[in-house]
Amino acid sequence: MSRQNYLFTSESVSEGHPDKVCDRISDAILDAFLTEEANARVACETFATTNCVVVGGEVGLTDQSRLADFMGRIDGIVRDCVRDIGYEQDAFHWNTLQLQNLLHPQSAHIAQGVDRDGAGDQGIMFGYAVDETPEFMPAPILYSHAILKRLAEVRKSGAEPTLGPDAKSQLTLRYEGGRPVAVTQLVLSTQHSDESQTSDDIRAIVEPYIREVLPAGWLSDETEWHVNPTGTFVIGGPDGDAGLTGRKIIVDTYGGAAPHGGGAFSGKDPTKVDRSAAYAARYLAKNVVAAGLAKRCTLQLSYAIGVAKPLSIYVDTHGTGEVHESAIEKAVAQCMDLTPRGIREHLSLTRPIYARTAAYGHFGRAPEADGGFSWERTDLVDALKKAV
Repeated sequence: MSRQNYLFTSESVSEGHPDKVCDRISDAILDAFLTEEANARVACETFATTNCVVVGGEVGLTDQSRLADFMGRIDGIVRDCVRDIGYEQDAFHWNTLQLQNLLHPQSAHIAQGVDRDGAGDQGIMFGYAVDETPEFMPAPILYSHAILKRLAEVRKSGAEPTLGPDAKSQLTLRYEGGRPVAVTQLVLSTQHSDESQTSDDIRAIVEPYIREVLPAGWLSDETEWHVNPTGTFVIGGPDGDAGLTGRKIIVDTYGGAAPHGGGAFSGKDPTKVDRSAAYAARYLAKNVVAAGLAKRCTLQLSYAIGVAKPLSIYVDTHGTGEVHESAIEKAVAQCMDLTPRGIREHLSLTRPIYARTAAYGHFGRAPEADGGFSWERTDLVDALKKAV
């Protein structure tokens, strides 16, 4: 029997966090390539520091002679990302930053395995779902994201002009009977433009929005607030701390409530199972829980480079399953083609839908009409019930 009464903490970071700036740029470059060609290959890494952005990695089009012309668009993509996030600081400005573009053609040795419909690399990927929220996500990470997303909305709308792009949140929730019931600790650090603003001033700005997104009754007189606990936070973003693609993988997934395998997501096209198989694992775990087969589900997939079928499928329902895990393992393999190509086709992953995933989590979001967040659908429920 798993613990029923405990505290659990997760954190999130905003789209203006240095690492998230880099994730956004990498995914925007990926989207641009996928707009050009659905079968484009991209493994793009971004580094950002004081008024400088460096992009590098491997890219490929069916006709590699077109790459030279395409490279001329990278500068505009990078600057558009930084401008949309909101950076116009003296030492990190979308218009004055220096860009180094070190992208180059994809390795032929990697391409040959993928071209045979195999996985682009070996690796293990995990998916997770739990019934403690309507989104089938762990509550601490879900609401940590929601706080920062709401603050970004009011910053960009002009309602709160002194808030800056760089921010972090952290929630500690108390669980009783295995369900989240209260916030015991709340941490919020946000960049601001007015050096005279104190921590109390910032709390007065952000508290109404935090109360707006958290469930009723979770905040009380016993909740401890830590808003800008170090004081002034005017210098932020890549000028305050260097950023790098892929350094916030736990923020991107389940906030530490579940294992994370493989690698980062951003900047990788869907032939990379680090990304596509992690999405498939979340999709399957969510549908298992939505089907009522378990209240909580962890699902692992493993792959080998150049090999199409997964090497293993593992399911753990943490003692909450209505059927044996082995029956669920067989059912998910029956209901979905888990080869890299099968995943891409089932979830329509070759569309330019990735820049929007770069902040506020890859999971727990609503499926969108153009195919964004397709892995959040629950359209396998009936098939899974039938299969078991």
